[in-house]
Amino acid sequence: MDSVTSVLGGPGSYPISAVIIAQDDEVRIAQAIQSCRLFADEVVVIDGGSKDGTVQLAESLNCRVFVNPWPGYAKQREFGVERAVHDWVFLIDTDEVVSQELAADILEHKRGLTDVTVAYSLYRIGDFLGKWLDRGEYLVRLYNRKEYGIRNSLVHEMPEVSEDRVVRLTGTLWHQGFRSINDHVARFNKYTDLEAQSAYASGKPFRLSHLLLRPPARFLQKYFLHGLFKKGLSGFAVSVFWVMYEFMVGFKHYELNSAGKLAQHNAMLPAEKEEKGERSYAVQ
Repeated sequence: MDSVTSVLGGPGSYPISAVIIAQDDEVRIAQAIQSCRLFADEVVVIDGGSKDGTVQLAESLNCRVFVNPWPGYAKQREFGVERAVHDWVFLIDTDEVVSQELAADILEHKRGLTDVTVAYSLYRIGDFLGKWLDRGEYLVRLYNRKEYGIRNSLVHEMPEVSEDRVVRLTGTLWHQGFRSINDHVARFNKYTDLEAQSAYASGKPFRLSHLLLRPPARFLQKYFLHGLFKKGLSGFAVSVFWVMYEFMVGFKHYELNSAGKLAQHNAMLPAEKEEKGERSYAVQ
């Protein structure tokens, strides 16, 4: 197969590489891989060092598998993109499934991927406690790697594309993100770590007003504006978890700022002590 013609898309279509980053998710990765088969000319799996059968399962499904010790989300995603054969790349996670409608729309678009400055977003909907949430988000997942790179961030790593260059695809990307309450709390703890670290590293100041206002505002947004009140206890739980998320990000940002100021203070102490000692010696 040459770089321009794909058997899957027909004459004149452009090949697509689906890239998945994986870590200990043999339960879900097969669905993610199979959901890309209609439009993907290859599936590349980057494993961060799974202890289960993720690698073996991906290999059995004829994926190109690379093992790379976990360097962080953005770097791992970029590692996978660099190992793709084709320049048009579709990003997907192990707990996501491409709907048939979305797969068909991507297949249709393969014939017209002539403008490398255009990227494509899709609508992702998540689940919680056995219920699909009504409201999701648009994410850029199909783009040309020669034109765009992955945003170098600790969390929310996605292609850096301006909104005016994005075309929305039809269909849904189903995000099977919920495993258990314990897992949800553990992942929130990890993600809020990264969110706070990113805010601190970028020099954003901690603001008490954000800590006080953002959590309740997030609850009102999720529960009422996004309609999660229609989902019963599941919707209420999701809204409360978002309150917790905002509080944790805010407090962790405050902790990092405080630790940074303390470190600067402690670093100055030896110099101050030395200066005081010199003054004392001069008086004698």
